[in-house]
Amino acid sequence: MQTSATRISNRPPNRPSNGRITAAAQRGFSLLELLVVVAIIGIIAGAVILSASVVGVSRYRDQYAEQETQRLRSIVDLLHEESLMQTRDYGVMFTETGYRFYVYDYKTLKWTEVAGDKVLKQHALGPQLNLVLALDDRDVPLLPDFDSKEIKNPEPQVMLLSSGEITPFRASIYRNHEGGHYILTAAPDGGLEITEDGFSER
Repeated sequence: MQTSATRISNRPPNRPSNGRITAAAQRGFSLLELLVVVAIIGIIAGAVILSASVVGVSRYRDQYAEQETQRLRSIVDLLHEESLMQTRDYGVMFTETGYRFYVYDYKTLKWTEVAGDKVLKQHALGPQLNLVLALDDRDVPLLPDFDSKEIKNPEPQVMLLSSGEITPFRASIYRNHEGGHYILTAAPDGGLEITEDGFSER
């Protein structure tokens, strides 16, 4: 049957005369395509989180810096008790990126590393974290790390004496100077307190 020149067909251009949709039109996204999209989103999200936590551009609370501060507090508290129970003098030597523990040897009259104790072995802070030590409200110059200089006669900045006394100190752990700090403060009687400064609320 012929169609007049003035008649306009209402049939969609891509729809066949039998009323069925072609296979190409029915096909949606394949599983592979969806997986690719999800993978791309995951990579982008990971990059954003990495830039905020590792590069240190965020001023929000830093869980890694907080964990490091809690760890230092726990060990100092433990050593304070050990010094009283075992009548031993312990020392803590700090660098900008970690700390190391010593015990005083009254035979050699020197500070020696604590051997055979995994808890008291040398500890390095997490990536991009730094430490500032203050004694008598004055920052103490620290080595960048323990490998930067050979230490023949170590002199710990902080001592935990068998008498129960402890060198009062303030150790600040942070990711960058413009961000927040977690601060461990030690009193002469061994009292320890953690505070935070410079963090923004989410």
